[in-house]
Amino acid sequence: MNRRSLIAAPLAAPVILALPAQAQPAGVVMEEYLIPGGAPGVEIYLRRKRPEAATPARADRTILICHGATYPASTVFDLSLGGLSWMDYIAGRGFDVWSLDLRGYGRSTRPAEMAQPPDANPPLVRGTDAVTDIAAAAAHIRAERGVAKLVHIGWSWGTSLQGRFASENPGLVERLVLYAPQWVAPVPTPAAGQPTIPAYRTVTRAQARERWLNGVPDNKRAALIPAGWFEHWADSTFATDPEGSRRVPSVLRAPNGVLLDARESWAAGVPWYDAAKLTMPVLVTVAEWDRDTPPDRAVALFPALTASPGKRLVMLAEGTHSIVMERNRGALFQAVQVFLEETIAA
Repeated sequence: MNRRSLIAAPLAAPVILALPAQAQPAGVVMEEYLIPGGAPGVEIYLRRKRPEAATPARADRTILICHGATYPASTVFDLSLGGLSWMDYIAGRGFDVWSLDLRGYGRSTRPAEMAQPPDANPPLVRGTDAVTDIAAAAAHIRAERGVAKLVHIGWSWGTSLQGRFASENPGLVERLVLYAPQWVAPVPTPAAGQPTIPAYRTVTRAQARERWLNGVPDNKRAALIPAGWFEHWADSTFATDPEGSRRVPSVLRAPNGVLLDARESWAAGVPWYDAAKLTMPVLVTVAEWDRDTPPDRAVALFPALTASPGKRLVMLAEGTHSIVMERNRGALFQAVQVFLEETIAA
């Protein structure tokens, strides 16, 4: 795929880069934006996939996806595996889907402190900071498309962020998808030690792969990720961190604000957002081998969605926290798509 570089513009106006339709699956167009984020000096990266043919703007067919604690959205949700990404799949069904890299991730602005030693500063990019970036991205998309609401999708930490945004702005959210949600453990675990949390952490490819496979039965590991898929994801993802890529071995840097949030909320038995304030339809989905956000968290969250009409809970077989990039990813795609397209009575 031929690409041109994004060039930063004054914060008053977004930058847009439209790629030719023929560079995408048939009938799908990709566009990239840098827009002002939720704080002065912050720019956030949006990637958009939409049908090539013009379609009427509809709130129920305009989507904003947010990533988790470590990896950017653009190299997960728009990773072409077997010739198709999740965003391609959604756009191919007539939806206008956008992904967001929060500050500190991917091609968005990284805090200057990430160029300093990790122990030199407190944890970077707290959840409240990230939610302001979601608000900025959502406002841009609503204005661009002329719609009053969006569908919001979050993965892992992104479920907390999207849940918080939706609970505080229910009138702006059409539907909500919580894939691999964070939630309070149904059975509290003894608190571990409380070491100081650095500003950011680094992850190697080997560490990423081992964490990915954590909890997968030994006899299922070989078939979980088709040949070449992990390497393709790692190449794409680690390339978004130029500083980390220069190290040997290469690393990906990720802000640690999420870890401090988790210590103060989920680990302390205190939800980070009020699920009872989610008044839109909500889909909760999780894979059975997820060890980062185990299925019991999703099961505990579901009854807390007391105001959600048509809520759904879907558990996916033989997948991990990263089922979106595994051989059974089609089960996730289909479960979410059914929820997006079905009619739900209020």
